[in-house]
Amino acid sequence: MYIEMTDETGQLPDGIMDQSKKLLMFAADYMKLPEKKEMAVTFVDNQRSHELNLAYRKTDRPTDVISLEYKPDDEEFFFDEEMELPKELLEELDPFIGELYISIDKAKEQAKEYGHSIEREYGWLCVHGFLHINGYDHYTPKEEAEMFSLQEEILTAYGLTR
Repeated sequence: MYIEMTDETGQLPDGIMDQSKKLLMFAADYMKLPEKKEMAVTFVDNQRSHELNLAYRKTDRPTDVISLEYKPDDEEFFFDEEMELPKELLEELDPFIGELYISIDKAKEQAKEYGHSIEREYGWLCVHGFLHINGYDHYTPKEEAEMFSLQEEILTAYGLTR
């Protein structure tokens, strides 16, 4: 998996970008995603998180992680309307799965609030966002149980425990 990482803040703690990339690669392998998949992660401050949250979710406050799942539009490939393409071909033509925006301010606040390391918090946010861009959600108790269970499974298997 190719992961583009950007720190818009210039304040990301040492090693976090490296850890985040390794953890996301591990999560992709764990979930058996095709190697050709691509995603982007951008570390932002609360002001930028607030702007993005308002623009994409119509929520007027900063948040810890914003996950923008990318779903390719079949129409952009200019095929005959009656032609149905196999999912595998569509995925190969467009490997981008989405992008995450992680607030470094929220990560600091939450690590302190939950009493765990900053590394654990960034790991949690990365995997949580990663699962969202791979179709997981937590709107219902059943979805939440499934997503949070898989999230903890990945973090534990990677060795990033509480």
